[in-house]
Amino acid sequence: MKGSTFKRCTVCDRVVKGKRCTNCTSTSVSWGFIVDVGKDGEGKRRQRRRTGFATERDADRALQELLASLGDGTAVPPSTVTVAEYLVGQWLPAVQPPNLRESTWVEYERMTRLHVAPRIGAVALQELNPSHLNRMYAELLGAGRADAGGGLSVKSVRNIHMMLGKALGDAVRWGLLKRNVAPLADPPPAKAAAADRRERIRVWEAEQLAEFLEHVRGDHLFALWVVLAMTGMRRGEALGLRWEDVDFTEARLSVRQALVSIDGTPKLQTVKSRHSVRTIDLDDDTVTVLRLRRVGQAEVRLAAGAEWEDLGLVFTRDDGHWQNPDWVGEQFRRHVKAVGLPRIRPHDLRHSHATLLLKAGVNPKVVSERLGHHSVAFTLDTYAHVMPGMQREAATLFAAAIGSARN
Repeated sequence: MKGSTFKRCTVCDRVVKGKRCTNCTSTSVSWGFIVDVGKDGEGKRRQRRRTGFATERDADRALQELLASLGDGTAVPPSTVTVAEYLVGQWLPAVQPPNLRESTWVEYERMTRLHVAPRIGAVALQELNPSHLNRMYAELLGAGRADAGGGLSVKSVRNIHMMLGKALGDAVRWGLLKRNVAPLADPPPAKAAAADRRERIRVWEAEQLAEFLEHVRGDHLFALWVVLAMTGMRRGEALGLRWEDVDFTEARLSVRQALVSIDGTPKLQTVKSRHSVRTIDLDDDTVTVLRLRRVGQAEVRLAAGAEWEDLGLVFTRDDGHWQNPDWVGEQFRRHVKAVGLPRIRPHDLRHSHATLLLKAGVNPKVVSERLGHHSVAFTLDTYAHVMPGMQREAATLFAAAIGSARN
């Protein structure tokens, strides 16, 4: 078997011999290769061709891999299936629930539909290369939002990269691809994602949080706002909290499930990871608020009678049904605007909880356990923005200790 590389103009798609296309004079080129793989049953010559490589070296490397696979019998049969056809027609149906959590699968479908398919969906799966992915990532960072509101966050682009890595890895395992090109691409680095995550965090100081809680004291969701502020729970975890998971005697609660919004529809599901399953100790005031909430809910339940739907949840509507997470978010934003505090998201109550604990000198391991993080290192990295002030305080305390010893 013989093969060779060639250079092709990316403007008019003509083969280029020198540095410039003789047809359109463009100097924009890509590389490809062609291989003779014998003859078919009718005696016609068969060829394998791939294009779209950024350099001759990339094309030659892929050529040698194909020649080797043809030689040892592991070559993947040629296919014209596109990236979109594979993702939508084969991969997403194969990994749908129960193979994946429903919320994860819905997110994969959304990323495919909004971001991947419009950009690289028409590329043949077997011709996909790292350059395709890199260009897509750059476009998404620059102008990837579906509402034309700018670029996606670094974390969102990395999530798309991770999804494609899984999808292409399955294509290799299923014999549709020779190799997974995702690990060869250059998505935004993890450090950039961490920095982007920290930059998006907005927190309240203790006085601001106290002002907010005082403002919502008469609100029918007052107990929910207190739990979110005083425990650091995620919104979905609090809305999925059941009375059976609240231990009034020991003043603690257990996080076991969450109410999440999937395509606008609330659904109960287990929490996102084993680290998220945790026990959180409560202060006396929060215990009192929950006791009053239970009494108030019992009165509402009695008034509802047969209309009551018993889901065992702590935070419910007047018919016992769950509160919609999206609606709760709207209520939070309305209260923040009314009280005149700096605008933050409901999730930032969790960040405020963590930040205030760290500033108070609470052991980072305890903070990490309350939040359900997978490691203390992640907690410290996420809230690094509060560390400079703590560093100064530590330096002052250390100097004072040395000065006392000298005296």
